[in-house]
Amino acid sequence: MTTLVAARDTGGTLAVAKRGRWAAPYALSGPAFVFVSLLLMLPLLMMLRLSFYQYDAAQMYIQAFTLDNYIRFFKDEFYRQVLWTTLWVSAVTTLLCLIGGLAVAYFMARTTSAILKRYLIIAIVLPLFMGNVARTAGWIIILDNKGLLNFLLQKLDPGGGTLQLLYTSGAVITGLTSVLLPFMIVTLNSVMHNIDVSLEEASLNLGASALTTFRRIVLPLLMPGIFAGCVLCFILSMNAYATPILIGGPKFYMMAPTIYKQISAAMNWPFASALAFMLISLTMVLTVVSAVMFNRTARVGSVR
Repeated sequence: MTTLVAARDTGGTLAVAKRGRWAAPYALSGPAFVFVSLLLMLPLLMMLRLSFYQYDAAQMYIQAFTLDNYIRFFKDEFYRQVLWTTLWVSAVTTLLCLIGGLAVAYFMARTTSAILKRYLIIAIVLPLFMGNVARTAGWIIILDNKGLLNFLLQKLDPGGGTLQLLYTSGAVITGLTSVLLPFMIVTLNSVMHNIDVSLEEASLNLGASALTTFRRIVLPLLMPGIFAGCVLCFILSMNAYATPILIGGPKFYMMAPTIYKQISAAMNWPFASALAFMLISLTMVLTVVSAVMFNRTARVGSVR
């Protein structure tokens, strides 16, 4: 009898322990889920509901359920062009960040000088402590008609005219790249450090060139970092506000400044909510599609 009771108690204890292990992740993630729901999901749901309201000049908006705001977005060529500009500027910015970030991250991970590596990390992380406005103001000084770059060009070619560098799409891409490049470098560097150097040495010893080694060995192992860095830079550039406003000028339109103008100038909150939700939805869709494509590519590569 004593043996049966002891076995029963042991079984009950094991069952409680199993339930505790099963419930532990949910208990730990519960507060974070509540926090995210209150501070992120609830405002998004309110914005989604507001996007279906009807605009009224006197009352700002009238409670209703209408698709006029979304229909206006798809019918108006201007807003479609704004979205297209946002997409291609973000894509080019992400590509430039990837090209620059790969070289810097590879050099940082493979350099043998601890002092040099330390100073490089400080130089890359330090701009993140400054606001985007301060860094963008520096580009205004460089790209202005009487700025540093035009001054140097006129010194090299005294007969040449002043180049319009500021308030162009190139200026916006340059500013966004400088702002987002540290994020790409930090993301790639964290993955690059986990790649064993002996794999590259073995490839070189077997007769492969440095370029082939990087393309066939390093790049496939670096793909998770490339994907994470590209998604991060693309999302941040899609939602950029300060850089397009300051160095893009009043005639350069991207989604975030356009949304703000609808809120502050036109006072059309329902249409601004529709634009914001379109931007969020498109960003999420592109992120999910790229994640699916990346997973399929990685699965095919592992099979091969």
